[in-house]
Amino acid sequence: MRCCNALAALLIMLATPTLADPIVIAHRGASGYLPEHTLEAKTLAHAMGADYIEQDVVLTRDGEPLVLHDIYLQNTTDVEQRFPGRGRDDGNYYALDFTLAELRQLRAHERSYRDSDGTERAHYPQRFPLHQGHFRLATLREEIDLLSGLDRSRGTTTGLYIELKAPNWHREQGHDLAAAVLRVLEQTGYLQRPGQVFLQCFDAATLLELKAKTTLPLIQLIGENDWQEDGGMDYDAMRTESGIQRVAAYASGIGPWIPHVLDAQLRPTALTGLAHKYGLLVHPYTLRADELPPAANSVDTLHEALFNAAGVDGLFTDFPDLTRNFLNRGKH
Repeated sequence: MRCCNALAALLIMLATPTLADPIVIAHRGASGYLPEHTLEAKTLAHAMGADYIEQDVVLTRDGEPLVLHDIYLQNTTDVEQRFPGRGRDDGNYYALDFTLAELRQLRAHERSYRDSDGTERAHYPQRFPLHQGHFRLATLREEIDLLSGLDRSRGTTTGLYIELKAPNWHREQGHDLAAAVLRVLEQTGYLQRPGQVFLQCFDAATLLELKAKTTLPLIQLIGENDWQEDGGMDYDAMRTESGIQRVAAYASGIGPWIPHVLDAQLRPTALTGLAHKYGLLVHPYTLRADELPPAANSVDTLHEALFNAAGVDGLFTDFPDLTRNFLNRGKH
């Protein structure tokens, strides 16, 4: 029995990357500079020295894993103009209702919203111009091909940080998102690279399902209860000591919202220390240079609070160059 326990502990250690230094996770690519989740944003993130680059994944109607933050398309593409009338009754244009061939016709753009009079506006007005450029959506396989090619040509090793978006919703629609993602990872050789891939999700049941199927390290995302994330988790309970203990039974780390690890005055909360007590990595989200907390008078003030005061193990950032530069200056 002791031998079995030792073997299980060894497998867990091997599945969890040993990170001597904090890691830079490019949130949707270098999304502070180029439209999120485009191959151009991922190429720039790679050039900026991100350790990991994030892929949010949903499915198309024909079951292809697509890199897209939302399960619907209208906030980051021209789907309403290209396919008028194809939205559901709730007004949303779901990726799952379009084939990959149809999605290839769309142009991607900076994240936008419509104000009360219906005018489309950029969510971050100072970023890349809203309808400028010729950007496209990409599949998970296409992004992996790009990043592995850049690793080869640049002599680097860059990791994938994949989020399964709304897996329960996909299942209700008759699709198995987890199986589709694992299939692409297996076909591209990344399923056997536990030091180069993280899988993240807001839903604990999905992570438990993944734990039975792969040795890749899993990250439990933690949000706010009123966000109504897929799965209906109680994130308040998850941030307690008993909740963190439960997470440690299936995950290698947590991905909390920055206000979960720093209070309004940028003082560390107890969460990072609690997670470390139970052997969990802490990768909070998201640093945005153009949307800093009121108490942060600069990007590096927030960097210092996260890395030095709170002691996080990595950070999701829209500006991977700024986070990489901070860490390279040895300020952590």
